Amino acid sequence: MKNLVKISVKNFGFYYGEANVLTGINFDITQNTVTSIIGPSGCGKSTMLRTFNRMNELLGNVRIEGTVKIDDADIYKSSVDIAELRKRVGMVFQRPNPFPKTIYDNIAYGPRLHKKYSKSELDLIVEDSLKKAALWDEVQMKLNKSALDLSGGQQQRLCIARVLAVAPEILLMDEPASALDPISTQKIEDLITELKDNYTIVIVTHNMQQAARVSQKTAFLLMEKQGEPAKLIEYDDTNKIFTYPSDKRTEDYITGRFG
Repeated sequence: MKNLVKISVKNFGFYYGEANVLTGINFDITQNTVTSIIGPSGCGKSTMLRTFNRMNELLGNVRIEGTVKIDDADIYKSSVDIAELRKRVGMVFQRPNPFPKTIYDNIAYGPRLHKKYSKSELDLIVEDSLKKAALWDEVQMKLNKSALDLSGGQQQRLCIARVLAVAPEILLMDEPASALDPISTQKIEDLITELKDNYTIVIVTHNMQQAARVSQKTAFLLMEKQGEPAKLIEYDDTNKIFTYPSDKRTEDYITGRFG
């Protein structure tokens, strides 16, 4: 069966005010894959990621060129319900950001926003989400304890569970392990590998080894001169990008010659 295109980016450009940050971006992300976005600091990786749930708009005074489609529907049309879009396209940030609430209420928060559930229904959602995030065994006896008492790695998995609780289709992860120790990082990477069976995942990472380990596709963004917009230099299977890239600039970046 042919892989279905989940996200399609065509002739995409992005502006913060007058500053052109990204230009001429074209690539398709297939369903149930992990796609890494790599590139030097300041080349628009996180901006590209936040394009998929229109989170850049929270900054104000931004505009786009081109189209971004999810399931062949343009997500930048004025008729799009942004709250519904952000339910479908969940986001996990660089630093764990649990709410100052109990573990249970962190997970139940999103579902309660969208629908009225019974206590038993919420209990099931909380358990299921924590299991999917590989955290249930560690916290099932302390669901009424503060989420802030968890370790950094546990907090990040809690944040992933919180996103999963509203049943998204796409997970965006902005350097999800950069603030974590090696053991917690491995747990997050293992989790990403498991989750791709049911979700389409896009991850921004500055860690080349991590991109090679967890993703099937890799997009390399580069701003060639200061002040110019970044472009997509190469997008291909991760194995190809890391073993025989088509572009010399990609090879120079992944071998550490710059960036």
